[in-house]
Amino acid sequence: MAPSPKMPFENLPTPPVAAKKPVTDTRHGITRTDDYAWFRADNWQQMFKDPSILDPEIRTHLEGENAYMEAAMGDTAALQKTLFAEMRGRIKEDDSSVPMKDGPFAYGSLFVTGGEQPKYFRTPRDGGDQTILLDGDKEATGKDYFRLAGIDHATDHSKGIWGYDDKGSEYFTLRVRDLSTGEDMSDLLENTAGGGVWAPDGKSFFYTLQDENHRPSKVFHHILGTPQSDDRLVFEEKDPGFFMGVGGSLLDDVIYLDIHDHETSEYRLIPTSDLTAEPKLVAAREEGIEYSMTEGGDVFYILTNDGDAKDFKIVEAPFAAPGKENWKEIVPHEPGRLIISHMAYEQHLIWLQRNQGLPEIIIRDRRTGEEHSIAFAEEAYSLGLSGAAEYDSTVIRFSYSSMTTPTQLYDYDMVSRTRTLLKTQEIPSGHNAADYVTRRVMAPSHDGELVPVSLLYRKDTPLDGTAPCLLYGYGAYGMTIPASFSTNNLSLADRGFIYAIAHIRGGKDKGFAWYEDGKMEAKENTFKDFIAAADHLVTEGFTSYENIIAEGGSAGGMLMGAIANMAPEKFAGIIAAVPFVDVLNTMLDDTLPLTPPEWPEWGNPIESLEEYQWIAAYSPYDNVGAKPYPPILAISGLTDPRVTYWEPTKWVAKLREFSTGSAPILLKTNMAAGHGGKSGRFQRLEEIAFEYAFAIKVAGKA
Repeated sequence: MAPSPKMPFENLPTPPVAAKKPVTDTRHGITRTDDYAWFRADNWQQMFKDPSILDPEIRTHLEGENAYMEAAMGDTAALQKTLFAEMRGRIKEDDSSVPMKDGPFAYGSLFVTGGEQPKYFRTPRDGGDQTILLDGDKEATGKDYFRLAGIDHATDHSKGIWGYDDKGSEYFTLRVRDLSTGEDMSDLLENTAGGGVWAPDGKSFFYTLQDENHRPSKVFHHILGTPQSDDRLVFEEKDPGFFMGVGGSLLDDVIYLDIHDHETSEYRLIPTSDLTAEPKLVAAREEGIEYSMTEGGDVFYILTNDGDAKDFKIVEAPFAAPGKENWKEIVPHEPGRLIISHMAYEQHLIWLQRNQGLPEIIIRDRRTGEEHSIAFAEEAYSLGLSGAAEYDSTVIRFSYSSMTTPTQLYDYDMVSRTRTLLKTQEIPSGHNAADYVTRRVMAPSHDGELVPVSLLYRKDTPLDGTAPCLLYGYGAYGMTIPASFSTNNLSLADRGFIYAIAHIRGGKDKGFAWYEDGKMEAKENTFKDFIAAADHLVTEGFTSYENIIAEGGSAGGMLMGAIANMAPEKFAGIIAAVPFVDVLNTMLDDTLPLTPPEWPEWGNPIESLEEYQWIAAYSPYDNVGAKPYPPILAISGLTDPRVTYWEPTKWVAKLREFSTGSAPILLKTNMAAGHGGKSGRFQRLEEIAFEYAFAIKVAGKA
């Protein structure tokens, strides 16, 4: 049954009509015409750093779209304020983390009442007065956008590297702070990826530089007190399809250079005993082979999918000779048991795995080989593994939550196998978990695969098809969407909504094969799984097509664009945040920041006709057609380097041109933000309140 019109949007002004300036492109003998290609400003790279230089014609159109959006959503102003107040009321405004012990100190972060940004602090190791190391609110004063990259303290605890982005473009500036005085030193490093790794002596550090295509492609070594122009280039990754990161070990023995795309990785190591040494290759990159490393004293522990270990295994290798020829398997591959991450300490090896769709923490005694697990009994839950900051620790930290259970933080003694509850997330306005239900149901997809769907609703919600439903999906890059606690979702549940997460292919929710079966030529499984989840919720009486609002962001925004084309009649509304919808054009443009690294996920349509055809078959922008689209809200950020602002702008223009229905197509552009939206914690709540107000309005519950 198609959604019945609720007519939530009436008496709207005439929407903006984008000018058509046809641009043709021919690839593999196929010619396409793009009427809206002009929204891609020629000076986009410079504009990300200085938004004031945006082409006036483009700015005028975006401001017109914002004005139309405001007119359409104006009657929800009071609702947005109510939602914001509810969400803010569930946040302990003067919250503080439980400090993590490291040497003579314990480090943590806190928020103050009314504060948008975190403050980073430390105390004496076993408690005492807090010393504020970095005050985010103070640093953000006078800035429309401000995002901290945190602070990394030196081994001797005398100094800290901190970074910030004040445009939303994800180019971070690094400063060095004297932690005893709280004053910044003269060092100023621009266009970094954020953060750095100290050398053990605290006199220098390593960092990655972002190139003009927004790719961290170079690692530099910075000596304190010298200009950035004098920094030594340590390593450059010249393949435009690969990113580079830099990290350090708990024992301060080695600096890691992590080079990777979405399916292939390579490590190079620098011994901290010789900071000028040439980075030593561990195992040369092989397409489709991933590995990651952690130090275990005289050995490295390496998590890898080498040797057809699709769901990963752990091997060890001598510290002095970690090459692949010396890898020895110690945790075997088990199909269906996905090992997600691993950590090593003096006495224990630990790893986080996902088994039968649920997470577990496994702890192995390195001397005896004896293993035990940390797991919970709910139908759906989430675990987070923080580990410890000290190598000789026998105590690790982890978090637990479910869709009904607020986050609980534990210290766990790996020897005595006892857990200590450190903190339970406080909900100042109150929360009774018994008022809510969390469930996991399995939706049969088009090919018989069963798609897990996590549900949250109040126990008094009628399950007779009348309840509105917000159905969320992502389904890309192997990202697993956890069934974790969110205070924001309660605002929907308390209004009779069912909040649902579809764990569709493209993520690793059911193992690595679940990811493989939702990428490249199999990408359409992602979209069909999401539609199947909607179908199942209707069939089982949870909701009805006229009450389902779909939501997804970034690659999940691609999902939104695809399902809008494939099954518009099955959704009452669609929310697409920073949506990656112009897939074919973006993958054909290797000058864009993230295009070459994305080819292993979607395909390379420049080189391959077959891969061109895969993408062309589903690319949301290219498949907009004459059909009655439901109400759609697209949200973008002007300085977003990941999903550039022109993708949702073009998509909305084309949707509006082709839609045969009367439902509004709305575009909201954050003119001072990037991919993550606004930067402050309460500013972000305002954006969520706006999105939820759209869903509530579409559902006729406003």
